[in-house]
Amino acid sequence: MSALATQNPSGGEPPKIDIDALWATIEKQIRRRQELHLNQEVDYEKFYLYSLVAHSTAIEGSVLTELDAQLLFDDGITAKGKPLVDHLMNRDLKDAYLWAKQQAREKAIISVEFLQSLNARIMKSTGGEHKVVGGSFDASKGDFRLCGVSAGFGGASYLKYEKIPAAVSELCGEINRSLPVTAPERELYQDSFDAHFHLATIHPWVDGNGRAARLLMNYLQFFHRLIPVKVYQEDKVDYITALKTTRETADLTHFRFFMTEQLRKTLDEELNQCPRLNV
Repeated sequence: MSALATQNPSGGEPPKIDIDALWATIEKQIRRRQELHLNQEVDYEKFYLYSLVAHSTAIEGSVLTELDAQLLFDDGITAKGKPLVDHLMNRDLKDAYLWAKQQAREKAIISVEFLQSLNARIMKSTGGEHKVVGGSFDASKGDFRLCGVSAGFGGASYLKYEKIPAAVSELCGEINRSLPVTAPERELYQDSFDAHFHLATIHPWVDGNGRAARLLMNYLQFFHRLIPVKVYQEDKVDYITALKTTRETADLTHFRFFMTEQLRKTLDEELNQCPRLNV
């Protein structure tokens, strides 16, 4: 995504990160995973999706565990004493992932309408109508925000709402230009990381931006038949720091490195949990 790739404004060298060594490790992990045929395990895709959902909602404050999510999705059992909104958030995100996986199988391109539909599914049960100076919008329908938002108390303001439609349209164009391209896995992953960062930075909705950005990243990975990357709940502080640092320095190296580490961690977890490695 060269047109949207952020450059270091100072013109200096990027941080000294041995990204090549990290990718050499990841390529060995991917080959080992292929040898073990992990994706052919019974219910592999189902439980992997549940894990993606549970970690993504936990980043947003959900207290449901992966086991809680499994019981909710498979048996309709709610976690005793845990908020209803967390159950609704997890259920809606699971449905959004299932929709996205079907869209990926159909090779759907990314459009403004696609992203709004994605967010509408994410916010189906927890969004609502907002009346502000700029007008009214419904967060449960994927409407773009018509108000300003900031990154927490005292944080920097996100893009002005008047500029959101054009910014999202530009992002869609950049993503679609790279979709049909045959490229090494490393480049395809990097494009998905960049799309994640840019959508989160545009912050087009009043809520659900993080979940939508992570799902967009995973959608591109589904599209290219890559292993979907988790953003682990225990790494939430580092995740937010990587986003913040990348915005402040205008250097995508920081976020790309963080997400590449999350890919390595994702593969580590899979390989370490494989029964055939513990015989």
